[in-house]
Amino acid sequence: MMDIDRPKIEGSVAVGDGRRRIGFAEFGSATGRALFWLHGTPGARRQIPTEARAFATEAGVRIVGLDRPGVGSSTPHSYRNVYEFADDLGTVADSLGIDEFAVIGLSGGGPYALAVAHALRNRVVAAGILGGVAPTVGPDAIGGGAMRLGRRAAPVLQVAGDPIGKVVSSVLSVARPVADPAIAVYGRLSPQGDRELLSRPEFRAMFLDDLLHGGSRRMSAPFADIVVFSREWGFRVPEVGVPVRWWHGDRDHIIPYSHGEHMVSLLPDAKMFTMHGESHLGALGMSVDIITELLAVWDQPRLA
Repeated sequence: MMDIDRPKIEGSVAVGDGRRRIGFAEFGSATGRALFWLHGTPGARRQIPTEARAFATEAGVRIVGLDRPGVGSSTPHSYRNVYEFADDLGTVADSLGIDEFAVIGLSGGGPYALAVAHALRNRVVAAGILGGVAPTVGPDAIGGGAMRLGRRAAPVLQVAGDPIGKVVSSVLSVARPVADPAIAVYGRLSPQGDRELLSRPEFRAMFLDDLLHGGSRRMSAPFADIVVFSREWGFRVPEVGVPVRWWHGDRDHIIPYSHGEHMVSLLPDAKMFTMHGESHLGALGMSVDIITELLAVWDQPRLA
Protein backbone atom coordinates (compact mmCIF):
# COMPACT_ATOMS: atom_id res chain seq x y z
CA MET A 1 0.00 0.00 0.00
CA MET A 2 1.36 3.44 -0.94
CA ASP A 3 1.90 5.99 1.81
CA ILE A 4 -0.80 8.64 2.21
CA ASP A 5 -1.18 11.65 4.49
CA ARG A 6 -2.18 10.58 7.97
CA PRO A 7 -4.61 12.64 10.07
CA LYS A 8 -3.08 15.57 11.96
CA ILE A 9 -5.32 14.71 14.92
CA GLU A 10 -7.43 11.62 15.53
CA GLY A 11 -9.63 10.78 18.49
CA SER A 12 -13.22 10.69 19.73
CA VAL A 13 -15.70 13.03 21.43
CA ALA A 14 -18.36 12.20 24.02
CA VAL A 15 -21.88 12.82 22.70
CA GLY A 16 -25.46 12.32 23.83
CA ASP A 17 -25.61 11.54 27.53
CA GLY A 18 -21.81 11.23 27.62
CA ARG A 19 -21.77 7.44 27.38
CA ARG A 20 -21.44 7.41 23.60
CA ARG A 21 -18.51 8.62 21.50
CA ILE A 22 -18.04 9.78 17.91
CA GLY A 23 -14.65 9.20 16.26
CA PHE A 24 -13.01 11.89 14.15
CA ALA A 25 -9.91 12.45 12.02
CA GLU A 26 -8.59 15.91 11.14
CA PHE A 27 -6.59 16.93 8.07
CA GLY A 28 -5.15 20.29 7.07
CA SER A 29 -5.00 23.45 9.17
CA ALA A 30 -6.29 23.46 12.75
CA THR A 31 -7.21 27.14 12.36
CA GLY A 32 -8.66 27.12 8.84
CA ARG A 33 -12.25 27.17 7.68
CA ALA A 34 -13.78 23.83 8.63
CA LEU A 35 -15.53 21.23 6.50
CA PHE A 36 -17.06 18.11 8.02
CA TRP A 37 -16.75 15.13 5.64
CA LEU A 38 -19.40 12.43 6.15
CA HIS A 39 -18.43 9.07 4.70
CA GLY A 40 -20.44 6.75 2.49
CA THR A 41 -22.09 3.44 3.33
CA PRO A 42 -19.86 1.59 4.13
CA GLY A 43 -17.04 3.84 5.25
CA ALA A 44 -15.40 5.55 8.20
CA ARG A 45 -13.60 8.74 9.24
CA ARG A 46 -10.62 8.36 6.86
CA GLN A 47 -12.70 8.00 3.69
CA ILE A 48 -11.30 11.30 2.40
CA PRO A 49 -9.39 11.40 -0.92
CA THR A 50 -5.64 11.93 -0.81
CA GLU A 51 -6.04 14.99 -3.05
CA ALA A 52 -8.44 16.56 -0.53
CA ARG A 53 -6.03 15.83 2.33
CA ALA A 54 -3.14 17.51 0.47
CA PHE A 55 -5.29 20.46 -0.63
CA ALA A 56 -6.42 21.06 2.94
CA THR A 57 -2.80 21.51 4.00
CA GLU A 58 -1.90 23.70 1.02
CA ALA A 59 -4.99 25.91 1.21
CA GLY A 60 -5.17 26.19 5.00
CA VAL A 61 -8.51 24.37 5.21
CA ARG A 62 -9.60 22.13 8.09
CA ILE A 63 -11.27 18.86 7.04
CA VAL A 64 -12.82 16.71 9.77
CA GLY A 65 -13.93 13.19 8.91
CA LEU A 66 -16.41 11.55 11.28
CA ASP A 67 -17.22 7.94 12.09
CA ARG A 68 -20.93 7.33 12.30
CA PRO A 69 -22.16 5.26 15.27
CA GLY A 70 -21.06 1.65 14.95
CA VAL A 71 -17.85 2.05 12.93
CA GLY A 72 -14.27 2.88 13.85
CA SER A 73 -14.02 4.79 17.14
CA SER A 74 -17.75 5.52 17.42
CA THR A 75 -20.02 3.73 19.87
CA PRO A 76 -22.79 1.64 18.28
CA HIS A 77 -26.12 3.47 18.47
CA SER A 78 -29.45 3.36 16.65
CA TYR A 79 -30.94 6.70 15.67
CA ARG A 80 -34.70 6.93 15.44
CA ASN A 81 -34.23 8.94 12.27
CA VAL A 82 -31.49 10.64 10.24
CA TYR A 83 -32.19 14.00 11.89
CA GLU A 84 -30.92 12.86 15.29
CA PHE A 85 -27.36 12.70 13.95
CA ALA A 86 -27.23 16.51 13.78
CA ASP A 87 -27.09 16.82 17.57
CA ASP A 88 -24.02 14.56 17.67
CA LEU A 89 -22.21 16.51 14.96
CA GLY A 90 -23.04 19.76 16.74
CA THR A 91 -21.48 18.41 19.92
CA VAL A 92 -18.34 17.37 18.03
CA ALA A 93 -18.11 20.83 16.45
CA ASP A 94 -18.45 22.47 19.87
CA SER A 95 -15.77 20.21 21.35
CA LEU A 96 -13.36 21.00 18.51
CA GLY A 97 -14.00 24.74 18.79
CA ILE A 98 -15.71 24.98 15.39
CA ASP A 99 -18.44 27.59 15.01
CA GLU A 100 -19.24 27.89 11.30
CA PHE A 101 -18.59 25.09 8.84
CA ALA A 102 -19.51 23.45 5.56
CA VAL A 103 -20.56 19.81 5.39
CA ILE A 104 -19.94 17.22 2.67
CA GLY A 105 -21.85 13.95 2.46
CA LEU A 106 -20.88 11.08 0.15
CA SER A 107 -23.61 8.61 -0.81
CA GLY A 108 -25.00 7.39 2.54
CA GLY A 109 -23.47 10.47 4.17
CA GLY A 110 -25.75 12.67 2.05
CA PRO A 111 -28.91 12.36 4.18
CA TYR A 112 -26.92 13.10 7.33
CA ALA A 113 -25.33 16.16 5.71
CA LEU A 114 -28.77 17.51 4.80
CA ALA A 115 -30.01 16.82 8.33
CA VAL A 116 -27.11 18.85 9.73
CA ALA A 117 -27.76 21.66 7.23
CA HIS A 118 -31.38 21.79 8.38
CA ALA A 119 -30.86 21.45 12.12
CA LEU A 120 -27.75 23.67 12.37
CA ARG A 121 -28.71 26.18 9.71
CA ASN A 122 -27.22 29.07 11.69
CA ARG A 123 -23.80 27.39 11.60
CA VAL A 124 -23.72 25.59 8.23
CA VAL A 125 -22.65 27.87 5.37
CA ALA A 126 -23.01 25.27 2.59
CA ALA A 127 -23.60 21.58 1.99
CA GLY A 128 -22.05 19.43 -0.72
CA ILE A 129 -23.79 16.17 -1.60
CA LEU A 130 -21.94 13.56 -3.64
CA GLY A 131 -24.33 11.02 -5.13
CA GLY A 132 -26.48 11.18 -2.01
CA VAL A 133 -29.23 8.79 -0.97
CA ALA A 134 -32.78 10.14 -1.38
CA PRO A 135 -35.77 9.47 0.92
CA THR A 136 -37.47 6.11 0.43
CA VAL A 137 -40.69 6.90 2.34
CA GLY A 138 -42.74 10.00 3.07
CA PRO A 139 -43.74 12.95 0.87
CA ASP A 140 -40.22 13.47 -0.54
CA ALA A 141 -39.64 9.82 -1.47
CA ILE A 142 -38.51 8.41 -4.79
CA GLY A 143 -38.31 4.73 -5.70
CA GLY A 144 -35.57 2.57 -7.18
CA GLY A 145 -31.84 2.37 -6.60
CA ALA A 146 -29.98 0.37 -3.98
CA MET A 147 -32.41 1.33 -1.24
CA ARG A 148 -35.15 -0.64 -2.98
CA LEU A 149 -33.34 -3.71 -1.67
CA GLY A 150 -32.34 -1.90 1.51
CA ARG A 151 -35.97 -1.37 2.51
CA ARG A 152 -36.62 -5.09 2.16
CA ALA A 153 -33.58 -5.95 4.27
CA ALA A 154 -34.19 -3.31 6.97
CA PRO A 155 -36.45 -5.43 9.24
CA VAL A 156 -33.81 -8.18 9.38
CA LEU A 157 -30.90 -5.76 9.82
CA GLN A 158 -32.68 -4.00 12.68
CA VAL A 159 -32.20 -7.23 14.65
CA ALA A 160 -29.14 -8.81 13.03
CA GLY A 161 -27.12 -5.78 11.93
CA ASP A 162 -24.90 -5.61 15.01
CA PRO A 163 -24.00 -9.34 15.07
CA ILE A 164 -23.28 -9.24 11.32
CA GLY A 165 -21.13 -6.16 11.86
CA LYS A 166 -19.05 -7.96 14.49
CA VAL A 167 -18.39 -10.82 12.08
CA VAL A 168 -17.36 -8.39 9.34
CA SER A 169 -15.03 -6.58 11.75
CA SER A 170 -13.41 -9.86 12.77
CA VAL A 171 -12.76 -10.72 9.14
CA LEU A 172 -11.34 -7.27 8.38
CA SER A 173 -9.00 -7.41 11.36
CA VAL A 174 -7.03 -10.16 9.64
CA ALA A 175 -7.79 -9.24 6.03
CA ARG A 176 -4.92 -6.84 5.26
CA PRO A 177 -3.18 -9.25 2.80
CA VAL A 178 -6.35 -9.68 0.73
CA ALA A 179 -8.02 -6.29 1.19
CA ASP A 180 -6.17 -4.49 -1.59
CA PRO A 181 -6.81 -7.26 -4.16
CA ALA A 182 -10.46 -7.31 -3.06
CA ILE A 183 -10.79 -3.58 -3.75
CA ALA A 184 -9.18 -4.11 -7.15
CA VAL A 185 -11.64 -6.92 -7.95
CA TYR A 186 -14.59 -4.72 -6.94
CA GLY A 187 -13.23 -2.05 -9.27
CA ARG A 188 -13.06 -4.48 -12.19
CA LEU A 189 -16.70 -5.42 -11.60
CA SER A 190 -17.82 -1.77 -11.45
CA PRO A 191 -18.90 0.51 -14.30
CA GLN A 192 -16.13 2.20 -16.27
CA GLY A 193 -16.02 5.43 -14.25
CA ASP A 194 -15.58 3.69 -10.90
CA ARG A 195 -13.29 1.10 -12.48
CA GLU A 196 -10.91 3.81 -13.67
CA LEU A 197 -10.94 5.57 -10.30
CA LEU A 198 -10.27 2.38 -8.34
CA SER A 199 -7.38 1.51 -10.66
CA ARG A 200 -5.52 4.55 -9.33
CA PRO A 201 -3.16 3.55 -6.47
CA GLU A 202 -3.96 6.61 -4.35
CA PHE A 203 -7.67 5.82 -4.26
CA ARG A 204 -7.12 2.14 -3.45
CA ALA A 205 -4.76 3.28 -0.69
CA MET A 206 -7.37 5.65 0.70
CA PHE A 207 -10.10 2.99 0.77
CA LEU A 208 -7.72 0.46 2.32
CA ASP A 209 -6.54 2.97 4.94
CA ASP A 210 -10.14 3.76 5.86
CA LEU A 211 -11.24 0.13 5.86
CA LEU A 212 -8.42 -1.10 8.09
CA HIS A 213 -8.59 1.79 10.58
CA GLY A 214 -12.38 1.90 10.74
CA GLY A 215 -14.05 -1.33 9.74
CA SER A 216 -11.59 -3.65 11.46
CA ARG A 217 -12.61 -2.23 14.85
CA ARG A 218 -16.38 -2.31 14.45
CA MET A 219 -18.63 -2.43 11.38
CA SER A 220 -22.31 -2.16 12.33
CA ALA A 221 -22.78 1.39 10.96
CA PRO A 222 -23.60 0.36 7.36
CA PHE A 223 -26.46 -1.83 8.57
CA ALA A 224 -27.71 0.92 10.91
CA ASP A 225 -27.66 3.29 7.91
CA ILE A 226 -29.88 0.99 5.87
CA VAL A 227 -32.36 0.70 8.73
CA VAL A 228 -32.63 4.45 9.31
CA PHE A 229 -32.78 5.20 5.55
CA SER A 230 -35.87 3.01 5.35
CA ARG A 231 -37.72 5.44 7.65
CA GLU A 232 -38.80 9.05 7.28
CA TRP A 233 -35.83 11.32 7.87
CA GLY A 234 -37.40 13.54 10.56
CA PHE A 235 -37.41 16.66 8.36
CA ARG A 236 -38.65 17.72 4.92
CA VAL A 237 -36.12 18.18 2.14
CA PRO A 238 -37.72 21.47 0.94
CA GLU A 239 -37.10 22.91 4.42
CA VAL A 240 -33.30 22.81 3.94
CA GLY A 241 -32.57 26.47 3.25
CA VAL A 242 -28.76 26.27 3.33
CA PRO A 243 -27.08 26.48 -0.11
CA VAL A 244 -26.61 22.94 -1.44
CA ARG A 245 -24.32 21.86 -4.26
CA TRP A 246 -25.03 18.38 -5.62
CA TRP A 247 -22.62 16.25 -7.67
CA HIS A 248 -23.99 13.13 -9.36
CA GLY A 249 -22.73 10.80 -12.07
CA ASP A 250 -25.16 10.28 -14.93
CA ARG A 251 -24.18 6.58 -14.99
CA ASP A 252 -24.48 5.96 -11.26
CA HIS A 253 -25.41 2.29 -10.82
CA ILE A 254 -26.17 2.54 -7.08
CA ILE A 255 -28.01 5.85 -6.58
CA PRO A 256 -29.68 6.70 -9.91
CA TYR A 257 -28.99 10.09 -11.44
CA SER A 258 -32.76 10.72 -11.38
CA HIS A 259 -32.58 10.67 -7.57
CA GLY A 260 -30.14 13.58 -7.66
CA GLU A 261 -32.41 15.49 -10.04
CA HIS A 262 -35.36 14.79 -7.77
CA MET A 263 -33.57 16.08 -4.68
CA VAL A 264 -32.26 19.22 -6.37
CA SER A 265 -35.81 19.98 -7.56
CA LEU A 266 -36.99 19.86 -3.93
CA LEU A 267 -34.21 21.92 -2.37
CA PRO A 268 -34.88 25.69 -2.39
CA ASP A 269 -31.23 26.74 -2.96
CA ALA A 270 -29.45 24.01 -4.87
CA LYS A 271 -27.30 23.56 -7.95
CA MET A 272 -26.64 20.29 -9.75
CA PHE A 273 -23.22 19.40 -11.14
CA THR A 274 -23.65 16.52 -13.58
CA MET A 275 -20.60 14.29 -13.88
CA HIS A 276 -20.92 12.96 -17.41
CA GLY A 277 -19.87 9.35 -17.85
CA GLU A 278 -19.17 8.92 -14.14
CA SER A 279 -20.66 6.36 -11.79
CA HIS A 280 -21.15 6.30 -8.03
CA LEU A 281 -17.65 7.17 -6.84
CA GLY A 282 -16.86 9.78 -9.48
CA ALA A 283 -17.08 12.78 -7.14
CA LEU A 284 -14.16 11.45 -5.11
CA GLY A 285 -11.95 12.27 -8.09
CA MET A 286 -13.21 15.87 -8.00
CA SER A 287 -12.67 16.57 -4.31
CA VAL A 288 -10.54 19.69 -4.82
CA ASP A 289 -13.13 21.21 -7.18
CA ILE A 290 -15.88 20.35 -4.69
CA ILE A 291 -14.13 21.95 -1.74
CA THR A 292 -13.26 25.00 -3.87
CA GLU A 293 -16.91 25.40 -4.87
CA LEU A 294 -18.11 25.22 -1.27
CA LEU A 295 -15.51 27.79 -0.20
CA ALA A 296 -16.74 30.07 -2.99
CA VAL A 297 -20.28 29.74 -1.66
CA TRP A 298 -18.88 30.54 1.81
CA ASP A 299 -17.40 33.78 0.41
CA GLN A 300 -20.72 34.97 -0.99
CA PRO A 301 -22.68 37.58 0.99
CA ARG A 302 -25.30 36.02 3.25
CA LEU A 303 -28.65 37.35 4.35
CA ALA A 304 -28.70 38.49 7.97
